[in-house]
Amino acid sequence: MTKASDLFVQCLEAEGVEYIFGVPGEENLDMLDSLSRSTQIKLILTRHEQGAGFMAATYGRHTGKAGVCMATLGPGATNFVTAAAYAQLGGMPILMVTGQKPIKKSKQGRFQILDVVDMMKPITKFTHQLASADNIPSRVREAFRLAEEEKPGAAHIEFPEDIAEEKTESVPLKPSSTRRPNADKKSIRAAVTALEQARSPILVIGAGANRTMTSRMLLQFVEKTGIPFLTTQLGKGVIDERHPKFLGCAALSAGDFVHRAVEAADLIVNIGHDVIEKPPFFMQPGGTPVIHVSTKTAEVDPVYFPEIEVIGDIANAIWQMKEDIVPNGGWKFDHMLDYRKAELEHTNKLAEDARFPIFPPYLVQQIRNAMPDDGIICLDNGVYKIWFARGYCAYRPNTVLLDNALATMGAGLPSAMMSSMVYPDRKVLAICGDGGFMMNSQEMETAVRLGLNMTVLILNDNSYGMIRWKQANMGFKDWGLTYGNPDFVKYAEAYGANGYRVESAEHLKQLLAHTRDTPGVHLIDCPVDYSENDQILNIDIKKMAKEL
Repeated sequence: MTKASDLFVQCLEAEGVEYIFGVPGEENLDMLDSLSRSTQIKLILTRHEQGAGFMAATYGRHTGKAGVCMATLGPGATNFVTAAAYAQLGGMPILMVTGQKPIKKSKQGRFQILDVVDMMKPITKFTHQLASADNIPSRVREAFRLAEEEKPGAAHIEFPEDIAEEKTESVPLKPSSTRRPNADKKSIRAAVTALEQARSPILVIGAGANRTMTSRMLLQFVEKTGIPFLTTQLGKGVIDERHPKFLGCAALSAGDFVHRAVEAADLIVNIGHDVIEKPPFFMQPGGTPVIHVSTKTAEVDPVYFPEIEVIGDIANAIWQMKEDIVPNGGWKFDHMLDYRKAELEHTNKLAEDARFPIFPPYLVQQIRNAMPDDGIICLDNGVYKIWFARGYCAYRPNTVLLDNALATMGAGLPSAMMSSMVYPDRKVLAICGDGGFMMNSQEMETAVRLGLNMTVLILNDNSYGMIRWKQANMGFKDWGLTYGNPDFVKYAEAYGANGYRVESAEHLKQLLAHTRDTPGVHLIDCPVDYSENDQILNIDIKKMAKEL
């Protein structure tokens, strides 16, 4: 007979779990004791459950395997809610395990008890309360299966403390060997025919295409056909953005250079798109037709209703299309590529502005210059995310981690910590606004305790800058969005990290190089000038279009 908590840990080991992130409580003590005897799984004790959830989600984002996090009941479980939504909307596999009071006989009334399973239903793919030790293997396997299959997302298991101490003869279940179904030949032929008959087709690469094999197949498809491509924010880096056919990132939904390129197309192939991400373009009735290539049929929306759908494994679908297509010698892409050239000229001019406090385009370029090809930047949420989505050239997949689904603050630092753990030999930089950093800044202690090598760059403007910018654009008075900050250099040093403050544009370059090449946890306090954020939107594209 096996103790239930021991069996639960054995089931996690059978799934290949390496880490569990979390803040245990007294209702998790049986599981904690079982974990202490695992030779495979390492407990990463965090300072807040939200940080644990963000780390688990980022593990899933990098590996494709569900990251696991644990918390106690009540407030521990409610602190997982934001991370659950982050993983669910962003397509990151995660399993949350929460404790609970005894469900068969308890002397504590309703103390701390919430219906956590019901709370998790709208924001997970699977949620379940264990009521018998015998069912642990099947419920754990089901949670991992659903969390990891396309579209990946969040799963949750509640593990009551009286069930955790039960005895059982059940044994772990091994994951099955599966392959995603391939798209049918008729849909492939319909898509290829439409492409061959088009005059100026274009590819839009979204979050669902951010898979290793899909990346390879897409590059081969672009090389064979010469069809230009753009990405969504979550599709950045799927193909090296130095490619001559790259048209830019749709950091906005309309009105940018890249949207002029989309308007020049007479057929859009949307690859791995999910309406959960802010739209990279708007469909109009009678407008440009769209081919939807994904693992799932398109979720119909007022701005998204594709005419042709190719459903199945995306990598295989692109390979089939590549093998079948005969490139059309009459395709015209000159206007699309001219818009990209105009965008680069516009961006490069802005990036030369070495004012202090630091101007965002200059910041983006200096970070690109400082980071190696495989370096990873992890962005929190703020107006700077748009600057980086538009201006930071991604060379490899999953080297620009940002959130354009839930778009939550507070995830930048934990996601950088996890990136440093998954890829200890690569350079990792968290880029956070002062507001977002403070939401989970306590995890600096965790990063130092784990001995990570990473840098946290804080963009300091003493306000919730993105909302303040929007407030001004809507004609409201500047009110209610400014605050004071701690001395971030002393704050970092209090945790045992290294703290620095940028004093000039040249000093920024020096600090980026120093922290990149020096082991340990570093924090850079960087004053930033957001006074010209309208440079993002107020581009005279119509004038430039006439010139082109």
